[in-house]
Amino acid sequence: MRPGISHYCQKCLAANALGQEFCTRCGTRLMIVVEPSSTRFETPSTSLSTDEHLLERISAAENRVARLAERLERSLDLLLRYAQNAYFDRSLMRALVGLLTEDGVVDTERLEQMWSERCQRDTVEQEENLHRDALRLRILASGQVQDKQLFEELVNEGFVLIEDKQVPQGITKLQAAAEIAEENAPLNLYIGEHYFRRGKTKQARAYLTKAHAAMPDDLRISLLLGLTCADDGEVELAKDLLSSATAQGCSSFAGHCGLGWVFVAEKNWRRALGEFKRALTVRPSAEAHYVLGCLYYQLNRDTLAVRHLRKATEMDGGYAEAFSLLAQAYERTGRKELARQALEKAGRKNGNLFQGTKSGALRLITGADKRLAEALREDALTADFTNGH
Repeated sequence: MRPGISHYCQKCLAANALGQEFCTRCGTRLMIVVEPSSTRFETPSTSLSTDEHLLERISAAENRVARLAERLERSLDLLLRYAQNAYFDRSLMRALVGLLTEDGVVDTERLEQMWSERCQRDTVEQEENLHRDALRLRILASGQVQDKQLFEELVNEGFVLIEDKQVPQGITKLQAAAEIAEENAPLNLYIGEHYFRRGKTKQARAYLTKAHAAMPDDLRISLLLGLTCADDGEVELAKDLLSSATAQGCSSFAGHCGLGWVFVAEKNWRRALGEFKRALTVRPSAEAHYVLGCLYYQLNRDTLAVRHLRKATEMDGGYAEAFSLLAQAYERTGRKELARQALEKAGRKNGNLFQGTKSGALRLITGADKRLAEALREDALTADFTNGH
């Protein structure tokens, strides 16, 4: 073998240099062993010992491992170069920020805060995009439609528009797709969630009802539909749906609050109190304490009302509604100075949350209390029923 020559091509017998992977003449991938000697048609059929056969197989495997090791080495080299470049870029950026900070141009703490917030937003946006893509595929795979091509076009166009921040136009496309496939539960649920998130319960209820008809055992749909029914004053239906959601799935702040509201409408104070206490246990928050304070005030149990309203204001010093009702509770118990101080912090006077509640539209999602309604919507949309807790 001439110096620098590794082996000859098994196809055209051309000599190739050391390290050559493909033949320079014919382009065939070079191999130490092409096939066992016993299978070569050009040689007479003779018995081949097991040792020789294994040696040939091992030689072929060694060649493949050598090529794989070489590729891994190249990949590692690229990764190391990338890491080195990233390190130098970061060092340059830190030096630049330090220089600008010394000159008073940049506030380092503010910059780090903005950077952290931006990274978090990007992460959330990436997760939302992945979730939407998975949902789109599930929608396309759910059920049969007559005009499948048009349905797929509308769904795909709708999600593209939503991803481009053109949400109203995207929802319009999805609504057109829902008219073609009325029994597509994932699609109806997605549109229903969209309107529920924006407090448009009538539109949300129309789509959630269709989704519930197709998937009556889905606890998430039961929770959302139950809250929209309660908002519209459908007390019995709301009670059934919310009871099912909270009893069979996880305990939900929104679910227990919705049930409590329904029992308030029925003047069933004992059960209402129990549901609001469960809501506080599930999600200890200023809103939960405020709701309990409102109910205790309604029942003329001012000591307990003050306790929960004070807890709400301690958890959030800007909770105007809690300060307002706290002032009324102090006023009713004769503590004039405390009432005056609480009213000053409230800035305005509001009535009790349950004052004048009737068995009509409850408006717990759309108008009873904007802050509480927002908390209920957020909790309902993020409730996790997958693990049963």
